[in-house]
Amino acid sequence: MDINQMLAKEFNLRKEQVDNTVALIDDDKTIPFIARYRKEQTGSLDDTVLRELSDRLTYLRNLEKRKEEIVSSITEQEKMTDELAKAIENAVTLVEVEDIYRPFKPKRKTRASVAREKGLEPLAQLLTEQRRETVPEKEAEGYINESVSTTEDALQGAMDIIAEDISDNAEFRKKLRELFFAQGVITSKAAAEDSDEVYKNYFEFSEPVKKIAGHRILALDRGEKEDALKVAVELPEGAGESLCVREFVKNDSACGALVKTACEDSCKRLVFPSIEREVRAELSADAQEGAIKVFASNLRQLIMAPPVKNTVTLGLDPGYAHGCKCAVVDSTGKVLDTAIVYLTPPRRETEKSKRIIGDMIQKHHVSTIAIGNGTASRETEQFTAELIKTIPEKVSYMVVSEAGASVYSASKLAAEEFPDYDVSLRSAVSIARRLQDPLAELVKIDPKAIGVGQYQHDMPKARMDEALKGVVEDCVNSVGVDLNTASYSLLSYISGINAAVAKNIVAYREENGAFSDRKQLLKVKKLGAKAYEQCAGFLRVSGGKNPLDNTGIHPESYEAAKTLIERCGIEPDELGSAEKVREKVGRVGLKNISAETGAGLPTLTDIVKELEKPGRDPRDELPPPLMRSGDIMEIKDLKQGMELVGTVRNIVDFGAFVDIGVHEDGLVHISRISEKFIKHPLDVVKVGDVVKVWVLDVDVKRGRISLTMRKKDVGTV
Repeated sequence: MDINQMLAKEFNLRKEQVDNTVALIDDDKTIPFIARYRKEQTGSLDDTVLRELSDRLTYLRNLEKRKEEIVSSITEQEKMTDELAKAIENAVTLVEVEDIYRPFKPKRKTRASVAREKGLEPLAQLLTEQRRETVPEKEAEGYINESVSTTEDALQGAMDIIAEDISDNAEFRKKLRELFFAQGVITSKAAAEDSDEVYKNYFEFSEPVKKIAGHRILALDRGEKEDALKVAVELPEGAGESLCVREFVKNDSACGALVKTACEDSCKRLVFPSIEREVRAELSADAQEGAIKVFASNLRQLIMAPPVKNTVTLGLDPGYAHGCKCAVVDSTGKVLDTAIVYLTPPRRETEKSKRIIGDMIQKHHVSTIAIGNGTASRETEQFTAELIKTIPEKVSYMVVSEAGASVYSASKLAAEEFPDYDVSLRSAVSIARRLQDPLAELVKIDPKAIGVGQYQHDMPKARMDEALKGVVEDCVNSVGVDLNTASYSLLSYISGINAAVAKNIVAYREENGAFSDRKQLLKVKKLGAKAYEQCAGFLRVSGGKNPLDNTGIHPESYEAAKTLIERCGIEPDELGSAEKVREKVGRVGLKNISAETGAGLPTLTDIVKELEKPGRDPRDELPPPLMRSGDIMEIKDLKQGMELVGTVRNIVDFGAFVDIGVHEDGLVHISRISEKFIKHPLDVVKVGDVVKVWVLDVDVKRGRISLTMRKKDVGTV
């Protein structure tokens, strides 16, 4: 198998692109580095495609390795044939390969293996031939001995062998598996009378396998795991047995009748349970992979949310008995002030709290407030909205997700950052910083604790960790980090840098002062030339010796950048002026500069973008977050048909949850997101989007809000 050729076909790429990409992956180049600085070789493939290609490459290589192991095993058994070798070579999935190998696998003791030990295999082969002149009972008499007492025993043993051979037949298993996916129905019922009511919708449930949505598969899997549901995959009555009979019964002879009986036994006892497990496993794997992709997409949008820059921010971590923790941080995230106020019973101190927070706002010139969305968030938001109406300062606020804040505040990293602060106050600092720079703060938290997605705790841990780490890595590298201010947790996600080297960078910085250029990185302990090549372009040095060090231009392209600047006549004071840079580059033409420097057009195009806006942050091009400063509502204030503006907080397979400022997020079902049919909410919306919605229904008692993004729906309810 030519793996690279197969990848080129699957991903609709040129073979040269795949060859170059695979060579770079094999040379231990990271995906962010390949995506950003090796565009000429890859044909400008983005990080998402590169990761998918890398995953598929791993799968195909594992498939080839498994094929070699199976060929070796069958050859050692002296059972290899040209037909078998060709079938193994042509198999395109691990399932197909394992089906072919199934008859040759060492087996535990089975009814068929016992029959073989009794010498009944020749009788089974004779029956399988189904010659009309063969009289089964007469032939069976020749096999009666000490271990086989009657002809019935002999025939039963032979049929046990036939049943197992049918179960091991790769072609039949493939056809039956296809039948399960085409005509199978997945069903569930309550496992007991007192089964958890959470799964009530699945107590009498059935849906075709080919239509069932991934989130329902995950719900069934969880219900079964919690002993609340019994789940099965069923075929139409007799469909599987009919397929088996068509495949193995040749005629209506006496032998044919026995083979038919063996078919029915094989289906019921061996093949159906085995294929059902495989189908369930494949459905679950696909659903899990789909859920991980949704989680990854949501995480990417959350981390890449636009920062609220150059503001002094007050973070509020709401609470009841232990009060609301307050922390003021400056525009760099440095803590300026902290306090604890009591906004709710049992120790409500409203006037005192207004005085304390008002003084903090005035003293530190606070312009934004970040409120955690956990316990007592509604009361804290109400207090904040009332307070900012009574003070002269212009202040706006936003409710931010505090998922994972408590995990971070109790972590070793938080203790190192804030050794003098109580755990609860660290949470308030984290909440404030999340509004200022979501990326820099959220990388400190295990992505699974951030809580965007569905059924994240049911996912395969290794695959989930790999996917989410890849997302964080891509986000951090696409933005770049300030070499002189970044925490080691942020630095550890930079291409080519691990946690140990990240700590060494911080240690070098603390010992020698701020970095003045990128070359100093080579003086950092354990950061060699290979790591430098991969990390340098993603690390920014602001105000250093070389202005190019504050851009995403890689040091290997500095000469090309300097040539471009000189040839186009770009003056130092024109760097950062997109209009002037574009105009001057346009006069000369990138093709001419490419011919002169030897740099490819994709690289030169990226250089121009960096010269247009040195230190550019791709997040600045996104719409700003929705800040609030006026009245707030409660769920009981909502009326059917009311038009509101909200922020998408989470996306799942069946819809999007939108924060409309009433503490409870409303659900826009997938069928009400767009005028057109969509396969998934992510086709239209993403986490962080500010959207216009209309209220369809409100269940105050259960705290549920139904919304639509289609105005036409309002008149139909």
